[in-house]
Amino acid sequence: MKSILLCFALLTCVAPAANIVIMTVEDPNNYEAPRTMREFAEKELRPLGHRVTIIDGDKPQMHHFTGLVEALKDADLLVLFSRRRFPPKEQLAAIRAHLAAGKPLLGIRTANHAFLPKPKEVVDPSLAPWPEFTHEVLGGENTGYEIKGLPYSVSVPDGVKTPLLEGVNVANIRGYQSLYQVLPLAADATPILIGSAQAGATTSPQPVAWTRTYGSGKARIFYTSLGAPEDMRSADVQRLLLNAVAWTLQK
Repeated sequence: MKSILLCFALLTCVAPAANIVIMTVEDPNNYEAPRTMREFAEKELRPLGHRVTIIDGDKPQMHHFTGLVEALKDADLLVLFSRRRFPPKEQLAAIRAHLAAGKPLLGIRTANHAFLPKPKEVVDPSLAPWPEFTHEVLGGENTGYEIKGLPYSVSVPDGVKTPLLEGVNVANIRGYQSLYQVLPLAADATPILIGSAQAGATTSPQPVAWTRTYGSGKARIFYTSLGAPEDMRSADVQRLLLNAVAWTLQK
C-alpha cells in the first residue's frame, strides 16, 4: 500500500504507457518547437513506454497537419506547440472531438495563440481558425508579452502544493524569452507557477503554468508559457512537463 501511495505522489510512476500525439509546426517564431519536441519525445517520453506521434504542420501545405485526423482517433493525449495555424475543418473537428471525449491536452508556450488569427488577418474559408480556444479551452488570454526585465524569475504561488512540482526545483527555472501576458485566467484555473519580470518591466507577475478541466467530459488541461529553447534545456522544466504528462493522463 505504501508503495502505491509513493508512486501516486511521484505521478511519473503511475502514468500508464500512452499514445501521445504532438502537434507542432516549423516557424521562425515558434521557438524551435519541432526540434525540442522530438528531443523530449526521444529522451523522456519513449523511454517510459509512451508511443509518440509527431505531426508537423505545413506539410505539404501551410496550415495542414497531415495525419492528424488518423493519429487522434486513438490518442490518449494531445500535446500542442503550434502558433497561428488554422487547420482544415476536418482536422480541427478531430481536435474538438478529442476534447469533447474528455481526453486531455497539454499546451506549450505558443499554444495560447495556436489557432488565433492576427487582427484583420483574412483566413481562407476552407480553413478553421478557433480564436476562442485560448480562453475557452486553455483558460487564459493572449494579450501581449513583456521583453524587459529578462530573465524573469519563477515562483510557486502561496499555499500551492501539487505533485506537478514533484522533483522540480523551481528556484532553478528562469524565463529567458518574453513573459506572456495571460491574465485574467478562467475562474476554475489553478496557477502553479508565477513569472515575475525584473526591474525595468511594466508587466505585473503572470501565471506561467496552470491546470483546469474543459467541457462536460472534464478533459484535463495543462498549459505553460515556458517552452523557449533555453527553457527546454532546463532539467526542471523537462521534469515539469513529464509531471504534466502524467497528470493529464490520470483518470
